[in-house]
Amino acid sequence: MSPVIDVHTHMLTKEWLALLEQHGGPHYSLKEVKGGLKAIHLDGAPFMTPVPNMFDWEARIANMDKARVDIAVTSLTCPNAFWGSAEVSLKAARVMNDDMARAQKTWPDRIRWFASLPWQHEKLALQELSRSCAAGAVGVMVLANIGGKALTDATFANIWKEIDRRALPVLVHPTAPPGSRELGLHEFQLTAPIGFTFDTSLAVARCIYDGFLDRYPSLRLIAAHGGGALPYLIGRLDICWENIPAARAKTTEPPRNYMRRIYVDSVVFRQDVLDMCVSVCGADNVLYGSDYPHTIGDMPGCLTRVDALPAQTRDKVRGANAQRIFRL
Repeated sequence: MSPVIDVHTHMLTKEWLALLEQHGGPHYSLKEVKGGLKAIHLDGAPFMTPVPNMFDWEARIANMDKARVDIAVTSLTCPNAFWGSAEVSLKAARVMNDDMARAQKTWPDRIRWFASLPWQHEKLALQELSRSCAAGAVGVMVLANIGGKALTDATFANIWKEIDRRALPVLVHPTAPPGSRELGLHEFQLTAPIGFTFDTSLAVARCIYDGFLDRYPSLRLIAAHGGGALPYLIGRLDICWENIPAARAKTTEPPRNYMRRIYVDSVVFRQDVLDMCVSVCGADNVLYGSDYPHTIGDMPGCLTRVDALPAQTRDKVRGANAQRIFRL
């Protein structure tokens, strides 16, 4: 069987968290939530809870061993580095990139990483992309909205051009969606079950309808959490494209064809949903992911569902697809 490569798994540093606590206001704050842990809040709605294993590389390696995961491609989670001044955002990205580069040097057979960038500051983002790739980054991390702006916004075009030129995989990870307060996502911590998947679905659907994947043909987008709701909704995207002129204004192919160019991970928690991801995106475009060490992360469970796939598909999803796109 192929090695197990986890493409959706996160780490933090205490320095990054201190920067967020100091500079994240007025929108971001750190407050205690039910259960005793402190969660990061956006406009009063909790959406990300740092847990001890996010800061512990030794525990990560031990837990990878227990779960039979060979390689982790680690990334910074939300809200990434999109909340500060140019100086603060660059520092937040750099402290995380440097920490992950150190971990790769410490465990060269086990750790790879996605670079975080201060996307809202183009020149600095391009410089940090170059620096991170030289330090060993194998992909780029982006949130499904960048300070409320869409990924297709012209502000980010030159960054996307450089990522496309380098043919780097990009993990599109959700954050709290714009309008979280109005949507009442503070209730029941609804950002985790619904808000995140909504954020990813909206971002990637916009990329599909916008012709984004045609503009950047070498781009490899990995849509987190099984592509949000898109595998379930792709028929609706298609019928709207066929019947609503505005939906097909920028593309000549139906959305279902673009879903065959998008990668999704296995962080879906049901076997039939994972089967749907394979059906919609193709066996070559589904990747093992765990969301470890988030409170709902599950290395063994996600791998059990991957291993229940038909043998040829299983080996691709376990790691062969990741080996190909990350050139491992």
